[in-house]
Amino acid sequence: MVKRKWTEIGLFAVKCLTVAYILTGLLLLLVAMLLYKIQLSEKVVNILVVVIYVLAGFFCGFITGKKMMHRRFVWGGLMGLIYFVILFVISWIANQGFPELSMKFGSTCMLCVASGMLGGMISGN
Repeated sequence: MVKRKWTEIGLFAVKCLTVAYILTGLLLLLVAMLLYKIQLSEKVVNILVVVIYVLAGFFCGFITGKKMMHRRFVWGGLMGLIYFVILFVISWIANQGFPELSMKFGSTCMLCVASGMLGGMISGN
């Protein structure tokens, strides 16, 4: 029974993260089109990318909070962290090396985890 529950949670997490990455991809595509059409500045694009990460983390936390009945903020934060770790790994692979750790790295991680926690907290009945 316990294995089945962890299997269900793992499968749910994969589904939730997949939807979050599809959402991220679509929103980044929209930003790319805006960049092309109205030539946004680099600062605006960077802000929009962070906002997209926060929205995706919030989505993961909210959906996970709806599924889990206890410690929703913890589950939401965990989903935000997993979302960030996958982003980090993809960035690492795309850059063909270990990305430079900076304040942006830490703040993006904190924002993903915090937005996931917030989504989990708000998902309560």
